[in-house]
Amino acid sequence: MEYCKRLKEIRIANGYTQKQIAFILHTRQEQYSKYESGKRELPIRHLIALCCLYKVSSDYILGLEKFVK
Repeated sequence: MEYCKRLKEIRIANGYTQKQIAFILHTRQEQYSKYESGKRELPIRHLIALCCLYKVSSDYILGLEKFVK
């Protein structure tokens, strides 16, 4: 899953911890960690929230675009 690595990269680039992102998504840090490690699939509602937070497209997070536009 390409997006797992992208989730971690974009989170770190924006200066967030997993705990902070989990709080924003109304989930636990352990749950968010599973998204980044590929152990669980990212729900669409979380994908939408992350796109808004990071101001990027879902295609970028999912790895369909290589660069932020």
